[in-house]
Amino acid sequence: MMRSTDHRLLVFDSSRSPPALLVSGEWTLANYAELGRLVGRFLEHQPGPGGKPSRPDIDLTGLAALDTAGASRLLELLGLELAENIAATESAMPAERRALLKTVAAAQRHSGTPDAAPIRRPATDFLASLGFYVADFTKQMLLLLGFVGLTLEALVRGLFQPSRWRITSTVAQIQAIALNAVPIVALLTFMVGAVVAFLGASALADFGATIYTVDLVALAFLREFAVLLTAILVAGRTASAFTAQLGSMKANEEIDAIRTIGLSPIDLLVSPRIWALLVSLPILTFVGMIAGILGGAVVCAFALDISPTMFLTIFKRDVELTHFLLGMGKAPIFAYVIAVIGCLEGFKVAGSAQSVGEHTTSAVVQSIFAVILLDALAALFFMEMGW
Repeated sequence: MMRSTDHRLLVFDSSRSPPALLVSGEWTLANYAELGRLVGRFLEHQPGPGGKPSRPDIDLTGLAALDTAGASRLLELLGLELAENIAATESAMPAERRALLKTVAAAQRHSGTPDAAPIRRPATDFLASLGFYVADFTKQMLLLLGFVGLTLEALVRGLFQPSRWRITSTVAQIQAIALNAVPIVALLTFMVGAVVAFLGASALADFGATIYTVDLVALAFLREFAVLLTAILVAGRTASAFTAQLGSMKANEEIDAIRTIGLSPIDLLVSPRIWALLVSLPILTFVGMIAGILGGAVVCAFALDISPTMFLTIFKRDVELTHFLLGMGKAPIFAYVIAVIGCLEGFKVAGSAQSVGEHTTSAVVQSIFAVILLDALAALFFMEMGW
């Protein structure tokens, strides 16, 4: 026999034939914890399908009080179907208690039982994550291609309509993008040029060919390093600025206001930024080429005893103009991609400060990835063409 400690709330009387379940006392919120302990102990020791008692005799005559909390405990004890049967047929219970028990049972039946936790399988989770990223990448590519079409149409149309040119805005963007970035671009490429010269000299010294350090530095910066380092720096500096500026305007509904008065946000906000970056990145690339080669020349002069005159002579003799043109030719392509990605992420801002931050980060990551990917494809193409 099982009895409660403080109250005779729940008693299973096995001396009767058949055994009976005696429910008595106050089944209210005040005794909710004690009721839970008693019901748990009873269900643990009483055999039956699913741990529930299989149709015991229920004696509810001793039930002194019942509220919603107590009814939920009674439902745990009896099960849903048995509780509904008692609420419908038990004449010993007052009508209000039967109505309360019926209401709680109906609410539980309506809400249903919680679904079992899904079984975690690493392989399935990996495939699900992969599918999510592929779908997200496809959506992003479609948005990017559509935005590229809009911007190209606006740029081409603007060429034949001088009245649409926004000279002031474009010049202001060129100052922010190009002139203010010259010091950092020059310093970065100068130091990288010095490092490349040191590494080249160390590697070529084993073959007695340190004189070719000049060719190494020149070819590296004319073809790859100057435009690539500058584009990565601009992607982190300018793409993030474009996204933050347009994202803040989107959050403040300024872009909606521009559309409302009949103006095009592409013509007004995007085109000047694209034109400015198309002008700025080649300028910065040229500065990077000069600074990087100068850094290599300084190392050659102080570490390899190659005078500036000899450096320039070797440079003029061995380095063709084609390498300079190939490096400069990639700059407008990188500029357009960076500008489009930065502006697109700005238009995708949802309207909160958190969204601005997320899309700013996304713009930088996408721009750098696109620049490196395009540079790799260009290198393969030039190699196949023999340039």
